[in-house]
Amino acid sequence: MYAIETKNLTKSYGKERGIVDVNLNVNEGEIFGFIGPNGAGKSTTIRTLLSLIYKDSGEANIFGMDCVKDRKKILAEVGYLPSEVFYYDNMKAIDLLKYSASFYKKDCSERIKELSNALELDLNKKIEDMSLGNKKKVGIVQGLLHSPKLIILDEPTSGLDPLMQQTFFELIQAENKRGATILFSSHILSEVQKICDRVAIIKEGKIIQTQKISELQQNSYKKVSFIPKNGTVLGEFKMDGATNIAVQGDSISFVYRGDCNLLLNQIGSYSLLNVDISEPSLEEIFMHYYKDEAK
Repeated sequence: MYAIETKNLTKSYGKERGIVDVNLNVNEGEIFGFIGPNGAGKSTTIRTLLSLIYKDSGEANIFGMDCVKDRKKILAEVGYLPSEVFYYDNMKAIDLLKYSASFYKKDCSERIKELSNALELDLNKKIEDMSLGNKKKVGIVQGLLHSPKLIILDEPTSGLDPLMQQTFFELIQAENKRGATILFSSHILSEVQKICDRVAIIKEGKIIQTQKISELQQNSYKKVSFIPKNGTVLGEFKMDGATNIAVQGDSISFVYRGDCNLLLNQIGSYSLLNVDISEPSLEEIFMHYYKDEAK
């Protein structure tokens, strides 16, 4: 059984595109990355999963339960951190968190204390007096206080300073070791690369690739740069499987997917001063998928 399973999940906003035929399978116990630029459909997918908005067509299930019919059961097992958090300004953090905890049939007081200490959150401070980062900390505690089986994070680190981001990642990894499944949605590729097992890339409302991060980096793509001896390459450099081709001074660089022997044969046809072949970052792979975005 999958923690999250969607089949041809579709949601539109009138004439505006939302998501189209989204198919996701998230295994129980994994940390799954969901990446794409703003407006690609990440938040729409998440809100549809949580029945905050309703699908037009397709299927969506969490732990085998229908996201609409079994919404109450599902929400009892889910922790959700939206990309933006909004609270009653006049409330203290502790009052808000106690109110949130009252929806669950368990004592969350020790968990609230543990999480707030880890995040250095002052529970007696009013929401209106908090910085964006501290409001985000309240949202993190709120999402984790009931030890959910599934944690859905939508752009979770915005507003957190680098040190607190590291603390947040440690908390999430600890939750995963406890057995929780994590859906981590972000447009910051380095974050996804750091903690996720697999990743789905969404573009213009459609999933265009789902793969293990290790496979995306190691097996499919190579980052190539070389400098020919004469300092120039006659004519425009072209090669099957090469994308993101860039010429900077005497250096030519590109991302390559294909037969390594063909790659070596082509660049070996030049007299070379230097050549470098390495694994691309997830950021560079991501840009490969979005190279036609501006066209």
